[in-house]
Amino acid sequence: MYTLDANVPAELAPLSWLLGVWEGSGVVHYVDGETVREHEFGQRVSFSHDGLHYVNYSSSTWLLDGEQTPLNAEAGYWRLHRPSQAGDPGPGMLPGVGDRPFPTAESVEQLRTSRDDFEIEVALIHPSGISELYLGRVKGPRIDLQTDAVMRSASSKEYSAATRMYGLVEGKLLWAWDIAALGNDLRTHASGTLSRAE
Repeated sequence: MYTLDANVPAELAPLSWLLGVWEGSGVVHYVDGETVREHEFGQRVSFSHDGLHYVNYSSSTWLLDGEQTPLNAEAGYWRLHRPSQAGDPGPGMLPGVGDRPFPTAESVEQLRTSRDDFEIEVALIHPSGISELYLGRVKGPRIDLQTDAVMRSASSKEYSAATRMYGLVEGKLLWAWDIAALGNDLRTHASGTLSRAE
């Protein structure tokens, strides 16, 4: 059973079910023209916080090929979507001025939408030269995300959009990721099932 740490900032409560380390496996199934790219992979994901209003995220994957060949990694930050306020740190290394906003569960409820969910932002970076900004919603133990912006270095492969879904089902973290890449429209890419690491 998962128990919420009392040190988790109130603003992270809607995302708190993600916190911890998750491990498991998944499958890539991507149709690229006449070619179907399909393989299984292992994955380790970490969601943590350092007392501020965002969740630190990292993921590493490897092929389940007997050699555990490294496959991909990504890192980023997840937070509730809201205007920045004077009490928030930044930009850069500037500290916030005054009290931190949304310090209690009651104040965080002001951010709940008329759809009974919370809007979120997720910023991810890949070592292949791709950066993504997702916008989406968290409602209970389900998150739906869609890219708002994708930036690519001149050396990265073509990648233009994505959607992701995360859900907590019977104590397992299930996720699915669709991408528009390599000249293709948005289509199924990968999914996984993860369990909390002890």
